[in-house]
Amino acid sequence: MHSSRLTTAFRRLVAFAPVLLGATIFAQTPAAPPPATPPAAAGRGGPQPTVVSPEIAADGKVTFRLRAPNAKTVTASGQFQRGPANLTKDDSGVWSVTVGPVPAGVYEYTFNVDGVGMIDPGNRDIKPMRAPRTSILEIPGNPPLLTDFQSVPHGKVTLHWYQSKSLNRRRPMQVYTPPGYDADPTARFPTMYLFHGSGDNEATWVAHGKAHWILDNLIAQKRAQPMIVVMLDGHAVVGGGGARASNTPAFERDLLEDAMPLVAANYRTRENAASRAIIGLSMGGGQSLTIGLKHADKFAWVGGMSSAAGNASSLIGDPAALNRQLKLLWIACGKDDQLIAANRTFSAALTTAGVKHEFAETEGNHSWPVWRGYLADFAPKIFKN
Repeated sequence: MHSSRLTTAFRRLVAFAPVLLGATIFAQTPAAPPPATPPAAAGRGGPQPTVVSPEIAADGKVTFRLRAPNAKTVTASGQFQRGPANLTKDDSGVWSVTVGPVPAGVYEYTFNVDGVGMIDPGNRDIKPMRAPRTSILEIPGNPPLLTDFQSVPHGKVTLHWYQSKSLNRRRPMQVYTPPGYDADPTARFPTMYLFHGSGDNEATWVAHGKAHWILDNLIAQKRAQPMIVVMLDGHAVVGGGGARASNTPAFERDLLEDAMPLVAANYRTRENAASRAIIGLSMGGGQSLTIGLKHADKFAWVGGMSSAAGNASSLIGDPAALNRQLKLLWIACGKDDQLIAANRTFSAALTTAGVKHEFAETEGNHSWPVWRGYLADFAPKIFKN
């Protein structure tokens, strides 16, 4: 097993994303000339001046820039505005636009250059995805948001590569350990298994979801118990055809037969159902509900965010046994989410069967701003006596 240690202060690679419909419309104005380092040999084959993008002003306005002298049209789309913003080109071939002010938060955005979507090459923060195409804009709050890096004790995030025997291939995993984990070598911790959606991977909850900072801040505020968080690659089956249908069963095998034993062998976990939680978003929500309800003897805390929920009746089994085993079954979905009907149906089936659960129907759609909030809601609920 190979593992490399990352601190929670590490700024992850992040990526661009589609426009969040219904967001506030912000004014668009031509941008100021881009700050640049002096060209070493402009016009003589030397390096080009550095283009700064995005540039966040004190008033919350944001300027995006892209050097593309041969482009015909350039637009920027993001979760902070409705519709694309048109960039204009200056005499040096740099396109720019200023939008905002943009409220504090974490957003996805993408450039479109002559019909081709792309990341912002001036921004190191790229959203981890199966097919990366999105950059990240992060604007800290005042007062700080739960997603902000604050002056509190911080945990660590470790990247593991392991050989999955059940899948017969190498797999990645990220593991968050809470602040103080190394201080007492005898202390043991509960574990939350946290899953991503179909477009993302095991790195997205840290790089873009800010899960580690959310947990750091909740723990510092004594709103959540110190816990280990395990984030797996949800794509257990690679390829087309019937891959989607067989993905969850394969992922279940990898989780139970490979990932969980690896975590137990390398981390000081409490090995009982009351000390394990499982939750995910979208595809990962379907995985967490399916696996959690089938294995309530292993997970006493089960949740799903905007879940690609399946047939609840096939997962319930003995309702009385579920009610005895589960300490919490929690489901949340936004009213404007395309999966709201499926989640309402899932919740109704649980109610009909007499399975105790909480169903949070909130504002919002199928997007990361909603899911960060759900993690902040779920984490304080779990591992309570």
